Amino acid sequence: MRDMTHDTLAIIMGGGQGSRLFPLTATRSKPAVPIGGKYRLIDVPISLCLHAQIRRIFVLTQFNSASLNRHISNTYRLDHFSGGFVEILAAEQTPDNPHWFQGTADAVRQAARHFAQHQADYYLILAGDHLYRMDFGELVEAHRAQGADITIAAQPIDPTAATQMGIFRFDMDGRIVAFEEKPKASRLSEIGRSIPPGATFAEHSDAKPFMASMGVYVFSRRVLLDMLEREPGVDFGRELIPSAIDKYKVRPFLYRGYWADVGTIASFYETNVMLGRAASPFRFWDLRKPIYTHLRHLPGSRLTDCRVRDSIVDDGCFLDRCQIDESVIGIRSYVQSGTRISRSVLLGADMYEDTDPSGGRPSLGIGRDVILDRVIVDKNARIGDGARLVNEAGIKEADGDGYVIRGGIIVVPKGGLIRPGTVV
Repeated sequence: MRDMTHDTLAIIMGGGQGSRLFPLTATRSKPAVPIGGKYRLIDVPISLCLHAQIRRIFVLTQFNSASLNRHISNTYRLDHFSGGFVEILAAEQTPDNPHWFQGTADAVRQAARHFAQHQADYYLILAGDHLYRMDFGELVEAHRAQGADITIAAQPIDPTAATQMGIFRFDMDGRIVAFEEKPKASRLSEIGRSIPPGATFAEHSDAKPFMASMGVYVFSRRVLLDMLEREPGVDFGRELIPSAIDKYKVRPFLYRGYWADVGTIASFYETNVMLGRAASPFRFWDLRKPIYTHLRHLPGSRLTDCRVRDSIVDDGCFLDRCQIDESVIGIRSYVQSGTRISRSVLLGADMYEDTDPSGGRPSLGIGRDVILDRVIVDKNARIGDGARLVNEAGIKEADGDGYVIRGGIIVVPKGGLIRPGTVV
């Protein structure tokens, strides 16, 4: 594989306010949200870039960027002699443009004055809230081999998911002839399938008859800069990509591996719980291409007379005579005796607590005889003894004292407090 250290530059979209992931994004940007107990979402695209020898990486963000900036600066310190870097580009108000980012294309347009000064033949544009293991080297090589102006990674999906994504239509030879953003079910019935029957380049399964954009793009340098200057749209998926089909050579890169958009509470929850299963289609560890994250030098977790099934227990945890089923237990988690945690996601803690908390507050972590089922507990939360968070009433949306319910999932926000004996 060709070394792309000097001919490809990556731009990772940090996203907007992240309202679909609230309250996990109340104090942090989407790419900084923890996943899998010890990683951050941003670790996935950065690691994939580094494995493809793409070592010049910009991350564009504008909301709650402090924790993201801290994580990147503490984790990705590249060799000064390689010319590589991972750098945050926050939205800036300038005399020429006093506005915040208005969309994905507008974010790249406003950042162009920073990245255009770096010599690069290709720009790789990525989302910061996806979980997958694409080989970006193969993607850029396919773009080069096809002589494409724009290459878009495409993933097969079912009709239900197709209503929430941008859908391609191809001709018999694999050229993209149309792109529709979030078509309605009636429109999907008219389309039928993205790849026509008998096409020479690929075929569909009946279960997944549509090809959707993954929000992963490769642009040739001249084309991207030309589009940003000439096209007035603010979003790649809704505006620039559909208008580019008739003006530029736009080609697909078909990806059939595991891929998940974890930009909502429901998808974030389901993806995390999936990680603990033996047959999980994604794992952070890989012999040749691991996902990197911040090295914390934490001790091994200590489990005393516990039962743990289909779960992940991360570094530095203390679990005392408790039961864990189909859950993720994040770094520095403290779970006391008699507690049962099932189908839940604990993001852990940023520190240990070595003294009794003041004001009668519960200790940091999960108290005694607590029951959690289908719960997300953000960092540094305190759940008092005897609390029962199970949502037996099946409430879909609610705001409570120290918690919220989104899509039936109870979420305890960062630093949240659930008083002893609370029942939800």
